[in-house]
Amino acid sequence: MANFEIIENEGVRLVRAVLDKETVRTESGALYYMRGNITMESKAPSALGFLKSMASGESIFRPTYTGTGELVLEPSFGGFHIFDLGGQEWILEDGAYWASEAGVEVDVFRDSAMNAFKGGEGLVNFQTKVKGKGKVVINVPGPIQELRLQNERLVVDGKFVVARPASGISYSVERATKSLIGSMTSGEGYVRIFQGSGTLLFAPVPYWRNRLFSTIHSALLASHQG
Repeated sequence: MANFEIIENEGVRLVRAVLDKETVRTESGALYYMRGNITMESKAPSALGFLKSMASGESIFRPTYTGTGELVLEPSFGGFHIFDLGGQEWILEDGAYWASEAGVEVDVFRDSAMNAFKGGEGLVNFQTKVKGKGKVVINVPGPIQELRLQNERLVVDGKFVVARPASGISYSVERATKSLIGSMTSGEGYVRIFQGSGTLLFAPVPYWRNRLFSTIHSALLASHQG
């Protein structure tokens, strides 16, 4: 199995993968540098994969790296989290997928139109589905907490849940209160509901550098549009 590790220096984090005649898949554009006898390949997707990519807006290419050596991925003010699928299937928040071992299948998951609309995503919201055996690396806004639900209901105002199992926990977007006026006056509007039993990957506290960068970026975009 490929050896993934997260390296932190000067508040910046990056992922390093050590390969020993192994294959790793990454998000498009994630390569920072590599050394050793490693070959990069980016295959054209199937017709179905191409159509899914056109609909979701995600890159149609997720390159693979095969061989022996060291692979280092792009650094970030945010963070990364590594977990083992163990043969299970998970749904990742949009933009969370970063890398995985060869035994992991990566596909597009389409949320319901109603959830997408209520969540402010428009009529369509696509996320990433991963399944199989092997490690997955996800891009996260802050330190990950593993939140275990035991036939419980979790209400979240925001995209703090970055990954959830595909079965065992239901997901929906609902008004914060039963009445429309109550939801508007509460200041919460719509919230995300997770209900059932299983483990959620939860990032409620952002890395401060990432939060600062996002705030500055949003302000600059607003000033250009104004």
